[in-house]
Amino acid sequence: MSKVKLAPSILSADFSCLGQQVEACLQEGCEFVHVDVMDGHFVPNITMGPVIVGSLKPILVKYNAVMDVHLMISDPDKFIEDFAEAGADVITVHVESCGNLDETVGKIRTLGVRPGITLNPGTKIDKIATVIPYVDLVLVMSVNPGFGSQHFIPQSMSKIADLRRILNEIGSKAELEVDGGIKETNVKSVVNAGASVVVAGSAIFNDKKSIQNNIAEIWNAADV
Repeated sequence: MSKVKLAPSILSADFSCLGQQVEACLQEGCEFVHVDVMDGHFVPNITMGPVIVGSLKPILVKYNAVMDVHLMISDPDKFIEDFAEAGADVITVHVESCGNLDETVGKIRTLGVRPGITLNPGTKIDKIATVIPYVDLVLVMSVNPGFGSQHFIPQSMSKIADLRRILNEIGSKAELEVDGGIKETNVKSVVNAGASVVVAGSAIFNDKKSIQNNIAEIWNAADV
């Protein structure tokens, strides 16, 4: 497998200098920027909307990076167009919040955006089986969504491996992304299980070490 892609989650960034921190990540070779959108209803937290996506888009264009928007919201169909217009390259929705998953995935692609699908730790893979062949990204939540700095749920490892097997069997080129509790102590296992993109928040954005050092430690630990 080629070098894993690293997607810094701006949920943990310092919003007083968000642009500078995002650019620092991109300068270190990160290919994705992960935007966690929460509505206080589907998950117990409220975060950010299309304005943030639009404000960061010129920086991502400069580095040819992917704006990876993860909608942890109820009734995502109401907002997909707003995020597409703001500059999302990938829009990922939850099976648990979609009324008609096939229609939602189709709507995302019609807007010229790559569709992604995700499921919570307690949701079985068969809930997304029908749309896996039609998405460009499958996201495994390795924590219960809502807040950053949570611990990786070990049972997620088998789900990652099962999804990698399914994607390989159907010949899918979709990214397999993992989000939640990723750090240098577990990233190698996650990549070995089949992840092609790993999301990291507090492991990158913290006051212990620089962004540059944290990214280097994650990639060195991944050993790919």
